[in-house]
Amino acid sequence: MKEVDEGGTYAHGLLFDHSLQLASETRRGGPQTTGEPLQAESRPLLGSSVPTALHPETLVIVPAWNECANIAATVAEIREQPEQFEVLVVDDGSTDGTGAVAAAAGARVLTLPFNMGVGGAMRAGFTYAQRHGFQRAIQVDADGQHNPRDIAAVLAGLDTADISIGARFADVGDYSAKGPRRWAMKLLAGVLSRVAKTTLTDVTSGFRAANAVAIDQYVRYYPAEYLGDTVDSLVNALHAGLTVTQVPVAMRPRAFGRPSQNPIGATVYLTRSVFALSLALMRGPARPVEAAAS
Repeated sequence: MKEVDEGGTYAHGLLFDHSLQLASETRRGGPQTTGEPLQAESRPLLGSSVPTALHPETLVIVPAWNECANIAATVAEIREQPEQFEVLVVDDGSTDGTGAVAAAAGARVLTLPFNMGVGGAMRAGFTYAQRHGFQRAIQVDADGQHNPRDIAAVLAGLDTADISIGARFADVGDYSAKGPRRWAMKLLAGVLSRVAKTTLTDVTSGFRAANAVAIDQYVRYYPAEYLGDTVDSLVNALHAGLTVTQVPVAMRPRAFGRPSQNPIGATVYLTRSVFALSLALMRGPARPVEAAAS
């Protein structure tokens, strides 16, 4: 990845190239197959053992930053599903041993040498999916809030759309948001429903799946800024002509740790949400890589 565009830098491209090259060697049974970290200055990758019976088309991408208390259970639940998928944990510069725990749980682990945020981690995951020919990819959060039992339902949305969102606020489960945070979510959903020409209730959900067309789009452009991995990436995909649907899911509370929700934080969320949406709508579609380089 040597492109330069709004979603990443040349340095990030080199990082992904180095990490994904080593990931490819591990996937082919090359020099690193034990799940132990490579001894390199940038710590670009952890390889790991993976299940022998894998779905040939679907990659589950789990972005993780300091989730050592949750990641093993999350990987185990994904692997327990009737349809076996390849699980890629993108260790986003963790300092608590998240990558080693994930590898021990049976996931393949791609380790970034510093924290790049969910957007950077997911772009690395989508690049891995594209380079290895996966036809579908789905994001599952490391903290246990996304129920792996719903993976099949969210993937089923790809039968009729390019992107499928596992949505809260769709008459399933008891998840609720209050005050400014709820207002922001409703505003974002209302505006993007108009853009998508369909009803969307939860455009900030990270529990979403992409087909091969969407994977290619995300490799070219997947922003790392605040809300970029959800709102901005969705707006850009819609501008590029991709279709979106949603599937009702029930979110769970974090198994360990606590989310940051307080009145001040909620107000900041509202303000930044409106700004992020406005910026995404004004920006227009990302230029193709070839056009950006010329």
